[in-house]
Amino acid sequence: MSDTPQHRLGELMEESNPQFETVLSCVFGIGDHETRTYLTLYSQPGSTIEELAATLERDRSTVNRSLSTLHERDLVRRDRRLLDGGGYIYQYTAIALPDVKEMLHEALDVWTATVHDVIDEFDETIE
Repeated sequence: MSDTPQHRLGELMEESNPQFETVLSCVFGIGDHETRTYLTLYSQPGSTIEELAATLERDRSTVNRSLSTLHERDLVRRDRRLLDGGGYIYQYTAIALPDVKEMLHEALDVWTATVHDVIDEFDETIE
């Protein structure tokens, strides 16, 4: 990942049967709005900020911030489309679900390995 998110894996540990949205949010350190934006883009690839703002019923600046966070976490792709009259707009597409699942597995594997290292290094002589 291009940015180191603030994982919230402790929250994930508290859930006995977490939903995919919870796993996505906790592992990538994103909020509910970013999770909702990702899932909307997954079902509506190639959306613009304006289209997402209308679908999500949020203002453009809020959607833009969510997209920036998702882009930093490598969860969305941003493509520039040239307009006929000149200029361009950005279109956003969610990263394919199999790729996101692999990223989730990798992040959890790293976290698990770290916890195993802490356990292995624990000094049994501590009182």
